[in-house]
Amino acid sequence: MNEKKKKHKTTTKVEAGHCFGRTEMILNCLNPKFAKKFVLDYYFEMVQKLKFCVYDIDNNTYDLGDDDFLGELECTLGQIVSNKQMTRQLLLKNKSPAGHGTITIYAEEITDNRAANFQISARKLDKKYLWWTDAFLEFYRQTESGWQLAHRTEFIQNNLNPTWRPFKVSLRALCGGDVERPIKVDCYDHRFSGSHELIGTFKTTLAEMQAEFECINPKKKAKKANYKNSGVVCIKQCQVEYTFLDYIMGGCQINFTIAIDFTGSNGDPKTPQSLHYINPEGYNEYLTAIWAVGNVIQDYDSNKMFPVFGFGAQVPPKYQVSHEFPVNFNPSNPFCAGINGVVEAYQRCLPQLKLWGPTNFSPIISHVSCFARQAMQQKTASQYFVLLIITDGVITDMDQTRTAIVEASHLPMSIIIVGVGAADFEAMEFLDSDNKLLSAPTGAVAARDIVQFVPFRQFQVSVSIALAQSVLAELPDQLSSFFNSYSMKPPQSFNVPQSS
Repeated sequence: MNEKKKKHKTTTKVEAGHCFGRTEMILNCLNPKFAKKFVLDYYFEMVQKLKFCVYDIDNNTYDLGDDDFLGELECTLGQIVSNKQMTRQLLLKNKSPAGHGTITIYAEEITDNRAANFQISARKLDKKYLWWTDAFLEFYRQTESGWQLAHRTEFIQNNLNPTWRPFKVSLRALCGGDVERPIKVDCYDHRFSGSHELIGTFKTTLAEMQAEFECINPKKKAKKANYKNSGVVCIKQCQVEYTFLDYIMGGCQINFTIAIDFTGSNGDPKTPQSLHYINPEGYNEYLTAIWAVGNVIQDYDSNKMFPVFGFGAQVPPKYQVSHEFPVNFNPSNPFCAGINGVVEAYQRCLPQLKLWGPTNFSPIISHVSCFARQAMQQKTASQYFVLLIITDGVITDMDQTRTAIVEASHLPMSIIIVGVGAADFEAMEFLDSDNKLLSAPTGAVAARDIVQFVPFRQFQVSVSIALAQSVLAELPDQLSSFFNSYSMKPPQSFNVPQSS
């Protein structure tokens, strides 16, 4: 990551008491723009806390104790990358506004890991040896010193209408990450001597590459007045593979839904032995799991309103068993404001329920799938859905759950299952098909692995941090690979410049 800071002189703290770096000092300016950049390692599955402190420097000493403190901002790296450009009010130590001062922080991904997938053919190429041509292509990117070779295809023997094998080229190699940078493509007739003969050439950009281009041979064009071309190169596919940060910084929102197991096997919530016991001295396993996962994901949802559902309980007023009820008892608006709102709704809901059964997952999976299916109607990768299921027992609707997961694998959606308590979670391990894709009872096979299961009690130290890292580490790849497989672009596409 790469952040830039704004305001007089700024320091960045990544942990208590540790100063990560300082910007340069800008003299006599109330609206400074700092050139100093800070490079940080970004981890989606972690809450990476940052503090930006702004000072008015009056001397040349390194110690800031005798300088005027103008304000500070505490935030997370996740908040910065999900906004791409974030402006916030500066605060004093007592958290009151520091006058009208603001700080603007920019982020960019300095390692461009994107690639472009190509499918290319040509037609009516010039004959170069009797009746045939052994054609291949060379792609060049423009640099300050001239054209630099980025990729060469294989040569196709004896064919004036060749189709080359699909290939992939990194954007850094092809255009330095800039989709508007010129690209030159040369088409040659292959010679084993190494003295390949030019058939024709054309120039384009990555942004305009998926098209047909006339191959122009400069020598023939200069000699023949009626010269048209030396063939046509057809770029059938030029699909850019975007990274997770491309999608997030391009405006993709992660929609987080929580499903809580309220079946009778959890035990009476009034007793300390219950997994739902509200311990005045700390969180139970359900609340710890909600905090651990939600605290990370909330940075990637702009409105931080999370729908929360329960299953397996008898619900007022008629106390009928429900496998999909809002914990705030408001079906038209099941959203809770932030993770604090989720905790409050859970604590208010629990005393009003009768814990019952059975343990059915398929209704809530199908519920979230409906919204993910609607999101697929949009032309861009604007929404991705994450369902967190926290449960203590064995699934009783396994066949229906398998079917629901297989169907959801074709949608912008991932499922996280956290097993609490000491039950047998073998069925959960089956759903988390790391070695073999899950199949439905009908034989239909999942398009991809979208389930991540972890038993809560395998974590003994730093439980919240370790749990979040374990269940969220696969999510960035699940999101980016899904949208790339459907050729869906970020809502707001942008260039990633080549780092110096």
